[in-house]
Amino acid sequence: MKKSFIVLLHIGFWVCYLLLIAIMLAVYYRSSLNVSNQESRILNALKSLFLFAFIPSFTSYFSYYFILFPKYLQHKRIFLLIIHGILISVGAALIGYILIRYWIESGYMIDMDDAGRHGRSTAVTVIIAMTIIGLISGMVALVIKGFITWFNEIKLKKALKDRNYEIEMALIKSKLDPHLLFNTINNIDALILKDAVEASNYLNKLSDIMRFMLYETMAEKILLSQEIEYIEKYIALQKIRTANENYVHFAVTGIIGSKYIAPMIFIPFIENAFKHTHNKKLENAITVNIIIKKETIQLVCENKFDSRPSVKQINSGLGNELIQKRLHLIYSGKHILEVHKNNELYSVNLTITNG
Repeated sequence: MKKSFIVLLHIGFWVCYLLLIAIMLAVYYRSSLNVSNQESRILNALKSLFLFAFIPSFTSYFSYYFILFPKYLQHKRIFLLIIHGILISVGAALIGYILIRYWIESGYMIDMDDAGRHGRSTAVTVIIAMTIIGLISGMVALVIKGFITWFNEIKLKKALKDRNYEIEMALIKSKLDPHLLFNTINNIDALILKDAVEASNYLNKLSDIMRFMLYETMAEKILLSQEIEYIEKYIALQKIRTANENYVHFAVTGIIGSKYIAPMIFIPFIENAFKHTHNKKLENAITVNIIIKKETIQLVCENKFDSRPSVKQINSGLGNELIQKRLHLIYSGKHILEVHKNNELYSVNLTITNG
């Protein structure tokens, strides 16, 4: 919310409040027309009403707004909010009462009517009344602060949603990799003549991958077992393109159980490993390890690459910067990502806590 609008909210409240005080003063002024020593009584009324109505409300309003709301209400510590709110309002009332007693020389208390007919207000009554005024002003401050906080949170959520939408759209574009799709279909087509049963098996894997990408990834979280199953099928399809059985090493360590994870959080790193590994004759050219512990889920993905400038690098897929943005959105403060590139080995180590 813009600061100018917040200032207008505060000004609006105090204008309405002071207008109410002005009306009360007007009523008192009319009732004092036929009273002797009118000028002195009106002056005392102005002083009394100002201290009676303004001091407790001003002190409580800004104490509730700047201290109690962020410290207690925002953290849902309602009991402490009530206790400190009452203490602040009572303290403001005592300050106002003392100023009334010792600032107004004639000793008149605000009674809004003829002292001869109603008598002088007692100290307890005045303090209680001022405390109630402070409590009401404080509650108004909490409402205003709550509205501003709620509005800012709505804007923040919308901004995060828009950012997440952009990243998800980029992710969706990267999912349907045409190279993977066309190469897999061509490989399956060639395999049909050699082993129709195996070709059918790979076709089913491709179908499962397509179904997973189009439907399962719509959820915010999926079972870790589903993510691992997707990775296994993805690697199996990639291995069709080479006769080297040891081209890829994939292992899962630990108990999968019923842990959940954001969909497609590991696969971009694995995709990049395949895209940047060109020598399919190497042993363990790509190593993918998923390590599951009680409090963490860890991905270690390493791939060997040719660092010679003559080797053309494929730039398709989801870039590391975009992957990191998605991680920060989903696992802010709950992940550690380490990327190393040396000795023709590219290594990614991603640890997600409370996975």
